[in-house]
Amino acid sequence: MTKAKTELSPAARTGLGLAGLVQVAFAFLAFWDLAHRDARDLRGSKPLWIPVILVNWIGPASYFLFGIRR
Repeated sequence: MTKAKTELSPAARTGLGLAGLVQVAFAFLAFWDLAHRDARDLRGSKPLWIPVILVNWIGPASYFLFGIRR
């Protein structure tokens, strides 16, 4: 039996690192906005949005698309 190659190329590592950094920044911006936005401007309560934002990519996107009243 042979071992499968599990190492990533430098380009793949850079891409994954960049994607991770963007994801963390996206969640940070959603949390920052949630903390500074008045509760009347939100659909749902602030405590409800905290675990939603923690869901990778989908959570912050959902917050910005559906959580803020326009």
